[in-house]
Amino acid sequence: MSNWIDIADLSDIPKRGARVVKTTLGCVAIFRTDDDRVYAIDDTCPHKKGPLSEGIVHGASVTCPLHNWVFDLETGMAQGEDVGQVTTFETRLLDGRILLDAHRLAARSAA
Repeated sequence: MSNWIDIADLSDIPKRGARVVKTTLGCVAIFRTDDDRVYAIDDTCPHKKGPLSEGIVHGASVTCPLHNWVFDLETGMAQGEDVGQVTTFETRLLDGRILLDAHRLAARSAA
């Protein structure tokens, strides 16, 4: 069973933008697409440790600001010829509030 953490109002994140949620297990980047979909992934690029929350959001992808690796926000997989993946976290929208799956966040420490 999931425990959901209320982290922000949808309006707190600009369209095609991101915010960072700091947790005891690391930083999670929360992204909002142009059509108001919300995604959560690890904030750190596996390539050169770039802050993905500072990258460019386009469609359901984000481009790392350091070396232009592109990650699918739904799967966390690098796109194109790049090889790598970041952890994704389930999100929900409820009455305009963004909720983050705390169970999945806690499970990341078991790996």
